[in-house]
Amino acid sequence: MAPSTTPAQTEQFVIGVDYGTLSGRAVVVRVSDGAELGSATLDYPHAVMDTVLTAGPAATAGTPVALAPDWALQVPADYVAVLKSAVPAAVADAGIDPAQVIGIATDFTACTMVPTLSDGTPLNELSEHADTPHAYVKLWKHHAAQPHADRINALAAERGEAWLPRYGGLISSEWEFAKGLQLLEEAPALYAEMEHWVEAADWIVWQLTGEYVRNACTAGYKGIWQDGDYPSSDFLAALNPAFSGFVSDKLEHRIGQLGDAAGTLSAEAAAWTGLPEGIAVAVGNVDAHVTAPAAQAVLPGQMVAIMGTSTCHVMNSDTLAEVPGMCGVVDGGIVSGLYGYEAGQSGVGDIFAWYVKNQVPARYFEAADAAGSSIHQYLTDLAYREPVGAHGLVALDWQSGNRSVLVDHELSGVVLGTTLTTRTEEVYRALLEATAFGTRTIVETFNASGVPVTEFIVAGGLLKNPHLMQTYSDVLRMPISTIASEQGPALGSAIHAAVAAGAYPDVRAAGQAMGKLNKNVYMPNEASADAYDVLFAEYTLLHDYFGRGANEVMHRLRAQKRDALAAVSAQVAEA
Repeated sequence: MAPSTTPAQTEQFVIGVDYGTLSGRAVVVRVSDGAELGSATLDYPHAVMDTVLTAGPAATAGTPVALAPDWALQVPADYVAVLKSAVPAAVADAGIDPAQVIGIATDFTACTMVPTLSDGTPLNELSEHADTPHAYVKLWKHHAAQPHADRINALAAERGEAWLPRYGGLISSEWEFAKGLQLLEEAPALYAEMEHWVEAADWIVWQLTGEYVRNACTAGYKGIWQDGDYPSSDFLAALNPAFSGFVSDKLEHRIGQLGDAAGTLSAEAAAWTGLPEGIAVAVGNVDAHVTAPAAQAVLPGQMVAIMGTSTCHVMNSDTLAEVPGMCGVVDGGIVSGLYGYEAGQSGVGDIFAWYVKNQVPARYFEAADAAGSSIHQYLTDLAYREPVGAHGLVALDWQSGNRSVLVDHELSGVVLGTTLTTRTEEVYRALLEATAFGTRTIVETFNASGVPVTEFIVAGGLLKNPHLMQTYSDVLRMPISTIASEQGPALGSAIHAAVAAGAYPDVRAAGQAMGKLNKNVYMPNEASADAYDVLFAEYTLLHDYFGRGANEVMHRLRAQKRDALAAVSAQVAEA
């Protein structure tokens, strides 16, 4: 007699893998209701390489290759290590039978680019290129291609390229074309050897399936793919004759729609992960965009801010409009049938971390330890003992440049109003507030462009700071809802895995069943909102003065820094 089947044995599960800036996390999710049953994280062994290469023979020999300013690289093998470590660990943590897993999906922070051979081998894995910076992954926050982005923007504006308004009038240095042009012009031999210029979101799916499929999300937002076309070869040749074939030779590939299956899990990847060979692998996606259905935010006007090291703002709309300084608008860029908009701030949590690492005296760390608190929580608690405006400060949140609405990574941070009595925690609060002002600038730009933001939802690690969330509510004068999951992107990826496996007809239906949202957790305080209006007016004056051409001092300082460092490098080379 056959054994009876228990309810637990009939359940199906999916895996979502979220590739962040410093680590990859795998989460096991139940298909029927989105319950998160187990998770595991792997910190990338090489983290982010932004000053020297910590990989390659030179690093092993103790003479690592130095990187120029504004570089940010990673090692693609670290991404595979997540599949080998975090996925089986998450399954073990969940205590489920791997045979009950029906699909896996992944997401990445975009735009993160991998130069490869025709079979997907990253160029840095070739022995002759192991010490070559351009052979490695260019992380999303690699901003060294700003001069190349400037040329793309100037030429596109001069020629009246139809695709430019879809990106708010400016292409970012973070994106595929600017980084590709930098590679061509700074390492032409390597560019010639490269056969595919691959988003990491697609490269990891390639490793899982053996099939290379471009995802429609990054192709549209980061790859200037609009209405079925990329920028013309004529446009590219005008940038550089050797760049004319960039699309046809290096970039263009089969496009996969979000929620579709890119293929099935290969035998090799099944051995890595411990999952069944042949299960569905969803088309790759971006961390912010997959989070929208995880937060049940797929209706027009629902803006989701995924707040971590950076912040990405995504929103659906039934209206196609030109919104200045946006990262892009893509038909079906989040869910099918609606236009998906994206904006962002290239530094948020990174700014807070920079300040704590470099500017906070030791006595604060000692006091935080004595109080049994993290340094961030300790500074926050101190800072919010005073009313809005008591610190007499206003800051610009541009320590990592400005993504939206100025799209200029040559800009830099400002803290205005410091005196000999200014305390450490007061500057910290001003930086927290500056990121809220940056978000309000984005929201107001949407509203003024005929794409109204009607609801504001937060996901990501920073929602754990209630003072920060209340500040955002006060600054925006809007209620703030929060995703009811600590792993929004991974949950969102799991939702896409369920759709790719056929468990739900589309992403909307899967998000409704598996997504999680806490409504109106924070409500604006009228008195604080009034006080923040005054500070925001000052922020806006500084924003426009330094960011819109009235004073180009930030650009001049950045150029002087590059020249000085280049001179030092030249002296070292001559010696």
